[in-house]
Amino acid sequence: MAVEALEHAAEAAAHGIDLVPVVVLLAAGVVAVPLFKRLGLGSVLGYLAAGLLLGPSGIGLINDPEAVLAAAELGVVMFLFIIGLEMEPSRLWALRKQIFGLGVAQVLVCGALLTGVGVLLGFAPVVAFVFGMGFVLTSTAIVMQILGERGELASDGGQRIVSILLLEDLAIVPLLAVIAILAPAGEDGGLWSRLLSIAIALGAVALLIFLGRRIMNPLFAFLASVKSREVMTAAALLVVLGAALLMQVSGLSMAMGAFLAGVLLSTSTFRNQLEADVEPFRGILLGLFFLAVGMSLDLAVVGEHWTLIALSVLAYMVLKAGAIYAIARVLKSGHAEALERAVLMSQGGEFAFVLYTTAATAGLIDGPTNAIFTATVIISMVITPFAIIGLKYVLPKPVQSMDGIEAVEALHERILVIGFGRFGQITTQALLGQGHRLSLIDNNTEMIRVAAQFGMKVYYGDGTRLDILRAAGAANTDLVLICVDDKAAAVRIAGLFRDEFPLTKVMARAYDRVHAIELARAGVEYQLREMFESAMVFGAQAIRELGGTEDEIERVMEGVRQRDKLRFDSQLLDNGDPLTLARQLLLSNAAEQAREGGIALAQEQIEKSLAEAVKAQREPV
Repeated sequence: MAVEALEHAAEAAAHGIDLVPVVVLLAAGVVAVPLFKRLGLGSVLGYLAAGLLLGPSGIGLINDPEAVLAAAELGVVMFLFIIGLEMEPSRLWALRKQIFGLGVAQVLVCGALLTGVGVLLGFAPVVAFVFGMGFVLTSTAIVMQILGERGELASDGGQRIVSILLLEDLAIVPLLAVIAILAPAGEDGGLWSRLLSIAIALGAVALLIFLGRRIMNPLFAFLASVKSREVMTAAALLVVLGAALLMQVSGLSMAMGAFLAGVLLSTSTFRNQLEADVEPFRGILLGLFFLAVGMSLDLAVVGEHWTLIALSVLAYMVLKAGAIYAIARVLKSGHAEALERAVLMSQGGEFAFVLYTTAATAGLIDGPTNAIFTATVIISMVITPFAIIGLKYVLPKPVQSMDGIEAVEALHERILVIGFGRFGQITTQALLGQGHRLSLIDNNTEMIRVAAQFGMKVYYGDGTRLDILRAAGAANTDLVLICVDDKAAAVRIAGLFRDEFPLTKVMARAYDRVHAIELARAGVEYQLREMFESAMVFGAQAIRELGGTEDEIERVMEGVRQRDKLRFDSQLLDNGDPLTLARQLLLSNAAEQAREGGIALAQEQIEKSLAEAVKAQREPV
């Protein structure tokens, strides 16, 4: 019935705009992508699976994937334009060793090895080169998503992986040019014809560079003065598509033109505006590209050549992972980092589809071979999330180097500070400014080394262990400051002092209101939410900027503090509904301005209930 309804809709659309494919593709992306992301498999696989379901090898709702793919290639074009916008000379220079050292080494070594494997599998050398170099290009979408979810993009290891991905993204541009050069010549083909084609291509690149440096910035400056957002958006699309068209007409790839345009505008004052204008189109069209790739997968060919595909996936992933591991170890990376990088980057990526599609269009490979290559990459992408899950069970636990680090032993100062991160560093300055002597402990060896460079003596120790606290002199301290950023660890440390060292005064850094209540119940005498005071100062300055007097600021901020304290005390004693308290004590932009009377009444009621709760706690049971 559903198919018949769609057929009727298609017939009706014959007299106007055919919205059926558009609606079907949008619905597939909306359903598949969130589902696959929830399963931890990534949005790319969601698009590919949806495309496979909709295409000729699936339920056949769309029978012409080539037409969709031709339009969807604009998504890749815009993706490369945005990559080009991020290629500022200063960023490239800062990462030059990792990008052009580690990245080039990995691409060249893996490319050579995988090309050799392709020859052993029976492919012609040129076809094996296309197969191998496509598989070298790791899935940026998958790896960046995993690193982002782990919060490792800014880490040293994460930066090395990002640098390699950056080089691989850049490598697609010369690879596409190589495909164009390797493409078989037509009837008029010959040496002079090929040289003429190369000269035309170089001339097009020179023309694009000239236009980018001399024309684009003045053009966008003029359009910005018009103050018309839709004109700026149209101009951004004009630059991307115009550069792509120029390269296509000259015999090169559209993607190369978009990338060069992005690089030329990477230092422009309009860069952020351009990226914001192109990004929505890039996201939708790139998703459409993955959908089209999924539709193009011929399951009949896959079933016919399943042995070759299975062997290719195994050989390419194992060999690529081994090469990545070896290169990482040669360049002084640790075993754990090298192993993790090898598993993360062992799959092929979305740019392989671009390379294979271009090679098929240029006549280097035929349709069935393209289907085999595409299936190999897709299966490797499917395997990767499961391989990463398994990696957790074989990856050795990270061990911090203790070189130059002194462990806690027989400390005796009267003030103990646990945790020397951003919060602890600022807090200790006040105490040191008054001449107090401190014992400092932290369990991050890298932080301890950095502190030593600034003349601070920090000992290594885990404050959640009772033996470490005893070695840090907790039994003889007058005051302990818990400045760790781990909420559970802070509560545990507070509980240890309450149970083992009850005479010691305890102050603690709290993450939020809930954490502050947990700390107070664990015996902390004073806690401070890490954002509270800075937000109070910020709000006071906002009133000051608006012309408020110091007396007005003091009165308003004191009111905020009183309401916050009343709410906190009531929540600490589990007295009253938290939502009702918040409505009574928090000022709201959705309420009437004259609320002071209601707030005063709420304060009176809460103070009364608090007094009754305290009295009940003191009375013997």
